Amino acid sequence: MARHLAMAAQLIDEDPERAHQHALAASRRAGRVAVVRESVAITAYAMGDFALALRELRTYRRISGSDDQIALIVDSERGMGRPDRALEEARSVDRSALPTPTRVALAIAMSGARLDRGELELALGELEIPELNPDLAFEWSPALFDARATVLEDLGRTDEAAFWRERAEVASAALGHGDDDEMIIEDAYEDLPDDPQSGDPQTDDDAAPAVPAGDSAVDDSVVEEQRAEADPAGPAVLASEDAEDAEDAERAE
Repeated sequence: MARHLAMAAQLIDEDPERAHQHALAASRRAGRVAVVRESVAITAYAMGDFALALRELRTYRRISGSDDQIALIVDSERGMGRPDRALEEARSVDRSALPTPTRVALAIAMSGARLDRGELELALGELEIPELNPDLAFEWSPALFDARATVLEDLGRTDEAAFWRERAEVASAALGHGDDDEMIIEDAYEDLPDDPQSGDPQTDDDAAPAVPAGDSAVDDSVVEEQRAEADPAGPAVLASEDAEDAEDAERAE
C-alpha cells in the first residue's frame, strides 16, 4: 500500500491517470485508511473526475474528522458546475480553525466560485486576507497572488493585475519553485488490474476485512508526502528594486 501511495504522489503531476491507478491499488489493500481515500480523491480531481473526487473527499473527511481538504471539496463542487453548493460547503467550516495553507487555499476556491457566479467584486473580497502580503513569500503566496491578478484582470484593472502577476513570479522564484532535481521514477505496476472496473475503491458499505496490525501502519515518509501541508520555517522576503540597486552599486565599488 505504501509503495502505491508513494508512486501516486510521484506521478500525479506528469501522469494523473497512472497515479490514480496506483491510488486505487492502495485502496484495495486498505480502503478504510484515511490517507488512502485522500489519495484516490486527489488523483481523481487531477484527472477531472470531480464526482469521484467529491465522494472520496467526503469519505476521507468522515474517516479522519479533518477539514484539511475543504478547498478541494469546494473546487470539486465548482468542477461539477455548482458554485452555490461550493460556497455552502465553504461556509460550513470554521475558517479560523484551519491551518494557514488550508485557509488560503479555501479563500482562493471561494473566490473562484464567486467568479463562476459573475460576482467579480465579491471574488476580489474573498482574497482580502491577512496572508496577502506582496513583500513576503510563503508556500501559498504564488497561488494567492495569481488568483488576485486573475480577478483584477476580469475587472479590467490591468495595471494592478500586472503588479500581482509579477509578485507571483518573484515569490515563486524566491521559494525555488521549479528548481527541484530531476526524479527518476521506477513504476512498480505489476499488480494493477487489467480490468478498470475492478479498480473501484471500496465504499463505506463494502465489507472490508480488518487490516492486520502489522500491515496497518503506513511508512511515515509516505504519509507526510501525501498529506504534508506547508508549515514553512519562515517566509522569503521579496527584495524591492531599490534594495537590489543598492547591492549592485556596493558590489561595483
